[in-house]
Amino acid sequence: QVQLVESGGGLVQPGGSLRLSCAASGSIFSINAMGWYRQALGKERELVALIPSAGSTKYADSVKGRFTISRDNAKNPVYLQMNSLKPEDTAVYYCKADIRRYGYGRSLEFWGQGTLVTVSS
Repeated sequence: QVQLVESGGGLVQPGGSLRLSCAASGSIFSINAMGWYRQALGKERELVALIPSAGSTKYADSVKGRFTISRDNAKNPVYLQMNSLKPEDTAVYYCKADIRRYGYGRSLEFWGQGTLVTVSS
């Protein structure tokens, strides 16, 4: 059993900052890419930022220069530092990880339950 648990969401004023965290737990052999996605009301879920176990990070154009994704090590956890927040950043933010479990030969995608970020004055 694998779980992803996000934290750090909340209400912030425009121009403010928040830091999201996502920790994976369970029978984990290895974690490949980890990423943050978001889904605003009435919109499709979209990629915000992605960080592989090795290699370059990737960001949505809308958050480049404002958001930073990072990992403490090749496994866990993953963070999303969000600065200069705008009302259009309001959404439920989800963590996703490609995880290989012990006893399994391939990785699967796992998702967290989501954390709400509201940017409003």
